[in-house]
Amino acid sequence: MAGSSRPPEKRQASLTSFFTINGLSKKLAGSAAKDAATSKDKDEDSIESSTASPVPDTSRKRPFRDNTGNGTQTSSRAVKRAKSIPDFDGSDGASTAAATAPPGRDPVADTSSTSSRTQRYVYGADRPAGNVPGDDGDDEDRAAKRKKEELHREFVKKLGHPDSLSLSRGRRLQGASGSGSPGPYGEDEEGGGDDVDEDEPGPPAKTKKKGAKTGKLTPMEIQFLDIKRKHMDTVLVVEVGYKFRFFGEDARIAAKELSIVCIPGKFRYDEHPSEAHIDRFASASIPVHRLSVHIKRLVAAGHKVGVVRQLETAALKKAGDNRNAPFVRKLTNVYTKGTYIDETGELDQPAEGTGAPAGGYLLCLTESSAKGWGTDEMVHVGILAVQPATGDIIYDDFEDGFMRREVETRLLHISPCELLIVGELSKATDKLVQHLAGSSTNVFGDRSRVERVPKTKTMAAEASSHVTQFYADKTKGNDERSTALLDKVLRLPEPVTICLSAMITHLTEYGLEHIFDLTKYFQSFSTRQHMLINGTTLESLEVYRNATNQTEKGSLLWALDKTRTRPGRRLLRKWIGRPLLDRERLRERVAAVEELVENQSTIKVERLGGLLSSIKADLERNLIRIYYGKCTRPELLSTLQTLQRISIEFSRVKTPADTGFTSRLITEAICALPGVGNIVSAYLDKINPEAARKDDKYTFFRDDEETEDITNHKLGIAAVETDLDAHRKDAAAKLSKTTPVNYVTVAGIEYLIEVPNTDLKHVPASWAKISGTKKLSRFHTPEVMRLMSERDQHKEALAAACDTAFTDLLKSIAAEYQPLRDAVASLATLDCLLSHAQVASLPGYSKPTFLPSAAPPTISVTSGRHPIAEHTLPDGYIPFTTSLASPSPIAQLITGPNMGGKSSYVRAVALLVLLAQIGSYVPAEAMSLTLTDAIYTRMGARDNLFAGESTFMVEVSETAAILRGATPRSLVILDELGRGTSTHDGAAIAHAVLDHVVRETRCLTLFITHYQSLARVAEGLGDGRVRCVHMRFEATKTSTKAMTKTDPSGDGDGDGDDEGEHDGVGDEEITFLYEVADGVAHRSYGLNVARLARIPRRVLDVAARKSREMEESVKVRRLRGAARLLEDVAKAGDRLGEEQLDQLVSSIEQL
Repeated sequence: MAGSSRPPEKRQASLTSFFTINGLSKKLAGSAAKDAATSKDKDEDSIESSTASPVPDTSRKRPFRDNTGNGTQTSSRAVKRAKSIPDFDGSDGASTAAATAPPGRDPVADTSSTSSRTQRYVYGADRPAGNVPGDDGDDEDRAAKRKKEELHREFVKKLGHPDSLSLSRGRRLQGASGSGSPGPYGEDEEGGGDDVDEDEPGPPAKTKKKGAKTGKLTPMEIQFLDIKRKHMDTVLVVEVGYKFRFFGEDARIAAKELSIVCIPGKFRYDEHPSEAHIDRFASASIPVHRLSVHIKRLVAAGHKVGVVRQLETAALKKAGDNRNAPFVRKLTNVYTKGTYIDETGELDQPAEGTGAPAGGYLLCLTESSAKGWGTDEMVHVGILAVQPATGDIIYDDFEDGFMRREVETRLLHISPCELLIVGELSKATDKLVQHLAGSSTNVFGDRSRVERVPKTKTMAAEASSHVTQFYADKTKGNDERSTALLDKVLRLPEPVTICLSAMITHLTEYGLEHIFDLTKYFQSFSTRQHMLINGTTLESLEVYRNATNQTEKGSLLWALDKTRTRPGRRLLRKWIGRPLLDRERLRERVAAVEELVENQSTIKVERLGGLLSSIKADLERNLIRIYYGKCTRPELLSTLQTLQRISIEFSRVKTPADTGFTSRLITEAICALPGVGNIVSAYLDKINPEAARKDDKYTFFRDDEETEDITNHKLGIAAVETDLDAHRKDAAAKLSKTTPVNYVTVAGIEYLIEVPNTDLKHVPASWAKISGTKKLSRFHTPEVMRLMSERDQHKEALAAACDTAFTDLLKSIAAEYQPLRDAVASLATLDCLLSHAQVASLPGYSKPTFLPSAAPPTISVTSGRHPIAEHTLPDGYIPFTTSLASPSPIAQLITGPNMGGKSSYVRAVALLVLLAQIGSYVPAEAMSLTLTDAIYTRMGARDNLFAGESTFMVEVSETAAILRGATPRSLVILDELGRGTSTHDGAAIAHAVLDHVVRETRCLTLFITHYQSLARVAEGLGDGRVRCVHMRFEATKTSTKAMTKTDPSGDGDGDGDDEGEHDGVGDEEITFLYEVADGVAHRSYGLNVARLARIPRRVLDVAARKSREMEESVKVRRLRGAARLLEDVAKAGDRLGEEQLDQLVSSIEQL
């Protein structure tokens, strides 16, 4: 029983100890001991009749009584056990009180007095008036109560205080290192869990060290905050001594992106109460020489990064007036993904696991409502795209409809890595931009950065004034070039002018606004010299990236890219995305490729290819870095020497005949190369190549090319060093020596004078001891310190003079940017032509023939192949022969089994047309065509959830855009139109669209369908306008091993997607032949594909049975219909109409 009664006693002790008041614990212990002694004198019968035996309780109270009598401090456990006896309530407690009551006392009264005494321990309870029996210390009770209330307030305050967590950590640390270890209930053995700890003030949040900050920011941190509050959207990296450091939230971002250590501290830049107890910023640091590497990684992750540099050096500051102030720091550079001009590699190279590379463009977009609403909504859009790495500028101004097809097309073509939105966009456009820019592998290759600037009501007038003023400052008197520049800019459409103004303002922050001086490279996106391929077609034909994992491998660009230089690769991407519409330019390009193919084994072509392969530098990007003044010395030397080597290679070329080629495109490109030789040589003569390779700024210029400031500071340094050398005699004289002393350098400290410790008596007191050993000491004399300070000032002034001279050199080279850029553009053209020639030399490629513009629209292909699939398929691609021409056959209706190769066939035709119009050879025995002004595709099934569009809505919306935009010279591809809805509605839509493109639009069309009933529509169009073809296959009866080849006139016609298979799924195996043949395939063999996809056999058997049943029911309905028509014809007699006869013949044909 004693054992069973202990747990509740411990719980009660633990509960009441929380409210124990220090002054009352001894009195209560004494009172309890007195009651226990009285109960012991009671006779044995009374003891045995008690509910709870008092014997163990008495034994537990004895040490309590002895301690009280001796006047010693009671232990915490004894106090708690003593208090547990009078604090019981309930039936057990009442019977115990009655059993232990002395004679002459009423047990009920004793119970009430016990409850009154217990009441005192309930915090905030109203005690009964008058004295409690056994308590004669009212004053002490009131004082204890006041103390308890105060402790409670402190407890609540600390619990809700921001320091509560750190305080509790501090207590735990103190408890671990100080006296007393935690007891079994989380309380100290010595303290006993009483409120003794609460009486003492808690430890401070952080122990202050000597010289530590006391919540006051340092001057450097104040300086950083001033800059940060002006650039809250920028990750700032601050130069502090020999490191660059991040502070606050920037440190957390840097630690995450760069995998470096972040020292904890404040993360917020405001005085938020949650961080009031922290007296320093969180920080992370990187070494100076790794700055460019880490900036590149932060920028590639989509952050805007600013570099805050020290604008003064230690020596100049020491000699200046602000020697006691912090270093002057300023935000010198700001970078984003679109504005970072990288010196070590390209940001647009895709990382592993990401999509195709972005184009490196910074695109500005503005939009205004034009007319309509809902599905008739039209918006007026202006765009301006800048590629800072190359200087290219693209602009456009257009109206777009409900589906925003035009905006999507331009974004997919340009592939911007950063977007600047001017003003508010409509909901549809904003969702489109967020969808295309927000995915890391979807469209642009990586997540794009989006910035927004407001658009005021007077933005158009302000933009026009801003742009005019910007270019007016660039004009030079009556310079014709400057005047033409201004005229060209002022003729830009209003939305483009708004974008140009916003872009000038935006790039001024990055120091790149000079790019707009190069208006020679302004290009309109929608010029009619090129075919415009919309975004849907780019994705369907896999022009830039494959549709499987969004990478470049498996795309048309991947198949054609044999370029050797980076400028050539960028130009090839432009050529592929913008096929030519000018027949003469196209013939020139094809003729150039043909000449290179014919002479591919000659010395002149091999020398040209070898020269391009030897160019490792990205000349186009290096030139624009020189133009911006951001080029390094080794990079400048490499660029100039590469251009010089190219010019020397063709130095003998004076006329086009000297090139050895007859193609005008090749001869013009080669003739542009020797002209840069004189320009480059003049600058190379000024440079010391060894110093440039080592990035030595002090000897970068040859001696006779140095500026006057550089020479003066070098002479100043030499004079100081001469004085230092002469000072050796004076120092020796003071040390009573006859020979001059020798200077030594220890730990990087120069001009130290060593004195043996035995001769220290000769050392003047003015000499400063720097270091020493047991045998000698090292000193600086006052004169040495003065001369060293003077020399350091000369050195830092020399460094500034060298930087100024280098900047002036870059500016003078930038003045020659146009001829140098033209030479690099010529190299890129030669690179692309050689790439085309390398593709053309592959087996099975032929030169396309372009028909005159007056000829009717025609596409004729003999033994054509898919240009991408033939590189990826292990067994090659089965060729096809086809033709489309106006007036007939202007369209092809393509049927065939699922997985039979229908989509591959129509894609191959479209890609062959695209290849021909970029000037490339095509994978076919022969191909002739008229120029196509556009290629439209509607393929695949996908929804557009971000715009709230279902799969079928996307399908018909894309079809509507095609019907609006197609012309008689367009190529249209429609794949399984109408499959997104019911059979009857889908077939009706497909019927109407096919009729419209053949009768009204009259464009060349490839129409894939599983609705075999459309074959009758094709026949009804007459004049052979629509030719029915199908993909050949073989159906093998597995039971009899009899082989049945496809018969276009066979039975089994129907209107559904899968018309049924007679003998069950297990009785036929389909072999795809992937050949194009005339006729209609009357079955789709969908169950065969289901078998290949490993649908369970039981499911396939049920599907085969249902398919046969539905096919039989269709046949029965058709037979009844034909019978009714025949009966009507028989009854009509002489009144029989031609229409009735046609219906009867059609019904019989269906049967």
